[in-house]
Amino acid sequence: MADDLIHDPDAGIERLLLIMRRLRDPDTGCPWDIEQTFDTIAPYTIEEAYEVADAIQRADWPELEGELGDLLLQTVYHTAIGEEAGHFSFQSVVQAISDKMVARHPHVFGDQSRDKSAEQQTADWEAIKAAERAGKEQRGTLDGVAIGLPALLRAVKLQKRAARVGFDWPETDQVLDKLREEAAELVEARDTLTADAIEDEMGDLLFVMANLARHLGVDPEAALRRTNAKFTARFEAVEARLAERGKTPSESTLEEMDALWTTVKTAEHARKKTPPQD
Repeated sequence: MADDLIHDPDAGIERLLLIMRRLRDPDTGCPWDIEQTFDTIAPYTIEEAYEVADAIQRADWPELEGELGDLLLQTVYHTAIGEEAGHFSFQSVVQAISDKMVARHPHVFGDQSRDKSAEQQTADWEAIKAAERAGKEQRGTLDGVAIGLPALLRAVKLQKRAARVGFDWPETDQVLDKLREEAAELVEARDTLTADAIEDEMGDLLFVMANLARHLGVDPEAALRRTNAKFTARFEAVEARLAERGKTPSESTLEEMDALWTTVKTAEHARKKTPPQD
C-alpha cells in the first residue's frame, strides 16, 4: 500500500511526506538523506528561497512551480528531522501557522471590522506581533529579529524595530548627511587603519545605505538584485562584442571594455528611451 502511495501522482502532500520518511529510514533509506541535520539542510533552504525569488523576478512561471516544490521539500525535510527528534511534526507545524494566521487576521476570521486604512491594519498587525513576542518573553525591542537573515534584510528589520520606539531620523536629508560622514570615515580608515577597522567602517556605511533605502521605501535586497541582473546583462553583452572581435575579456584592456560598456549602456537606454544616467 505504501508503494502505491509513493507512485500515485495524485496523492498530494501525503505522498511527499511518505517519500521523506522512506528517504530518512535508517535501515532502507538513502545514506546521504539519513545523515542530514537541521544545520546541514539550512543552507539549502536559504538557497531555495532565493531561487524562488529569482524565478519570480524573471516571471518564469514554469520554473517557479518547480522552485516552490523545492522550497516545500525543505519544509518537509525540517519537519521530518523535528519529528524524529520529538520536537514537532508536519501536522503541528501546519496547525501552528494556521493558528497564527487566524489570530493575526481578526478582521477576516473574527469579529473585527474590515473597514480600516492600510496604516491602521499595519499598526494592528504590529501590535499582535508584539503581543506574540511578549508571550515568548521577547521583551527587548530587537528581540526576535533572526540572526540568520541576509545582512541587508536584517539591517532593515533592526532599523524598523528601533523606529517603532522613536529611534530614527525623521528626514531623509539626515540619513544622507550620515552617509557622507560614514563614506569619509571609510576613506580615512583605508588610508590609516587596519583591515579589521576598514571592515568595521564598511559595515557602518552599508548599514546607513540600508537605512536610506528604508527611508526611500526601497527594498535594498531587491534593488541590489536588480543591479546585479543589470550588471550581468551588460557584461555579457560586452563579452559578446569582444567575441565578435575574436577576443576575450582577459585579452582586452580596461579602456576597450569600458568603451564597449558605454556603448551597451547607451543602446540599452535608447531601447528604453531613457537618458543614460547610471
